[in-house]
Amino acid sequence: MAGTAAEWERRIAAVYREDRGRVLASLIRLLGDFDLAEEAVHDAFAAALDQWPKRGMPDSPWRWLVSAGRFKAIDRIRRRVRASAGEPELIRQYEEAAEAGEAEPEMLEDDSLRLIFTCCHPVLPPDAQIALTLREVGGLTTEEIASAYLAATPAIAQRIVRAKNRIRDAAVPYEVPGRDELPARLESVLRVIYLIFNEGYSAHHGDALIRADLTGEAIRLGRLLTDLLPDPEALGLLALMLLNESRSAARTARDGEMVLLPDQDRSRWDRAKIAEGCALLSRAYATGEIGSYGLQAAIAAEHATADTAENTNWARIVALYDLLLLADPSPVVELNRAAAIAVRDGPAAGLPLIDELLARRGLANYHLAFAVRADLYRQLGRVGEARADYRLALKLTQQQPERRFIERRLAELDDGPLPAKS
Repeated sequence: MAGTAAEWERRIAAVYREDRGRVLASLIRLLGDFDLAEEAVHDAFAAALDQWPKRGMPDSPWRWLVSAGRFKAIDRIRRRVRASAGEPELIRQYEEAAEAGEAEPEMLEDDSLRLIFTCCHPVLPPDAQIALTLREVGGLTTEEIASAYLAATPAIAQRIVRAKNRIRDAAVPYEVPGRDELPARLESVLRVIYLIFNEGYSAHHGDALIRADLTGEAIRLGRLLTDLLPDPEALGLLALMLLNESRSAARTARDGEMVLLPDQDRSRWDRAKIAEGCALLSRAYATGEIGSYGLQAAIAAEHATADTAENTNWARIVALYDLLLLADPSPVVELNRAAAIAVRDGPAAGLPLIDELLARRGLANYHLAFAVRADLYRQLGRVGEARADYRLALKLTQQQPERRFIERRLAELDDGPLPAKS
């Protein structure tokens, strides 16, 4: 496969986005050390940049990268042992362990699932589980995780370091738990898969609204999990991710700008993903045990199956949000319910609900709360209040397409408000 150096860099960058998580997961299993595995991933991709332009792309890039990373890690260990006059037996142990693991290629397919269960082990507190999984499975930088959780970067870095040390000191096994343990471990794993998907579906900052590498990895993990344990909430989460992902192509215009749901070209929605998501939702419903993810999937299905924005069943969506508030109450669910009521009954009906939410301060740093309220003010012709809330939303988001969208809304207000709606 010929190509310029720049073309090869782009190809290998695409492989990095697609396969980095799987490569890292396998190397953690083979090497038994998070930090050594992370170094090995970087070494493997550096080797790919050097060798693939000369020899061509391997048939299975990620398997090649796992093998290259393993050898690079063993070379690192050899150098460290020689430099410290350490025991050569250490090298032999790493080589034997790595070779034994790699001799079972079918294990590579399950390594991502092993990694996520390791990162979500009960020995870690929930905040550490989330930070470590987003870093190791999702591939988010420490800065991105800190931004997503409105935390200081050094604090997140320390949380991740402590989590790795705790896994090492507690000798947490790198494995998918047995079937008798799975149900108790499932909730935390579903939560972090959902967080990985959400960060990909609406990235907290950067030049792109969507990170397809993260949404794709979350859906892949969701499929593995439902194959392993077809629990109704696992089915609901996979349905939710597929139904939301089905709209991805229409969420941005050709120039990369944001397109809101009512304005999307529905012919660009992925009907196969919608059908699969609805089928999974039906399987979850058939169990008679619908939880938070199933209810969110049901809301997504109402949007995905409506032929036009005008024909969306907003009464049913509000009713589903009422159930979701009972199953999993949160300020964000309340905000989404208020926005749905504003569509069903008019902006004047939704506005006091959002006012009350913001008065509680639980969403004081959530830009979408101010953006939604600004839009209701805009529809009601209350230009000054709309402008003030759009400016607050602009201050609170680092996501560039969102920033440009809000800036366009502000410019439209300067041109004149919409005719007021009741």
